[in-house]
Amino acid sequence: MKLSLPKVNHNLNGYLVLTRLYSQIKECCFNHIEIDMASTTWFDADMCAVLGAILYHLNANLNTVELTNIPLAVSQVLRRNGFLSHYGREALPDRFSTTMPYQRFDATEHQVFAAYINQEFQIPDRLPTMSDQLLKQFLRNIIEIFDNAATHSQSTLGIFSCGQQFPSKKRVVFTVVDLGIGMRANIAGHLGYDLSSTEAIAWAIQKHHSTRHKHRLGGLGLTLLLNFIEWNGGRVQIVSDGGYWCKSAMQVLSRKLRHPFPGTAVTVEVNAADAKSYVLSSEIQSDSLF
Repeated sequence: MKLSLPKVNHNLNGYLVLTRLYSQIKECCFNHIEIDMASTTWFDADMCAVLGAILYHLNANLNTVELTNIPLAVSQVLRRNGFLSHYGREALPDRFSTTMPYQRFDATEHQVFAAYINQEFQIPDRLPTMSDQLLKQFLRNIIEIFDNAATHSQSTLGIFSCGQQFPSKKRVVFTVVDLGIGMRANIAGHLGYDLSSTEAIAWAIQKHHSTRHKHRLGGLGLTLLLNFIEWNGGRVQIVSDGGYWCKSAMQVLSRKLRHPFPGTAVTVEVNAADAKSYVLSSEIQSDSLF
């Protein structure tokens, strides 16, 4: 089987491209699948977490996967973050320190993921200025995305992550993916709520709907992160099952996907050009949120 992959950005269209790819190959077993990247004129490196999860699913179904005709500029980026080392290409050194390496984690590797996050997000210029307490809470929210996937996704295939710093755009983008049952099934199974995929995402990001609360299983617990992104001018995107949800400083967009995604993906985008300094409201006597 041979499939063509167009350009992939970390936005709704990029997720539409990759969920369509998954729909074409999800039933394949004992096949050789060639993904022709001649038309992949651009690939946002953080989306390696999504593509890598899909290809790992293929390998788990005893298929072989070959990536062919990769444009040089795309190949260099995906070699620097280590993604193509899983598909027969030698890794390149990241001389500019702009990549957050592509990695797969077992669900039990909380400490390994936490060390990875602490290292990657404390590289200079990747985050706006913030107090030590806020930084600790910010990183804890990112790690909680992993913890939620490890605890509730029921995936046996692991958790995938990758990120990229875009110096010219002054953005830092990071994606975490699991191949589990998705938010809708998770919430239905724990609480009996009959929600659509987009409704399930909206429920999961509400305050107090956190996996840390005994009677509120299924949420992401991302209140601080979402509030920070709103002030910062960044963006959070969530894809789960058949739903897409995106929050930026200006709007919230929710859409049903034509092709469901096998699990949950969370993409966090930080505005690294933000010149403001942030602290937790508990650290100061102020009516400000941060």
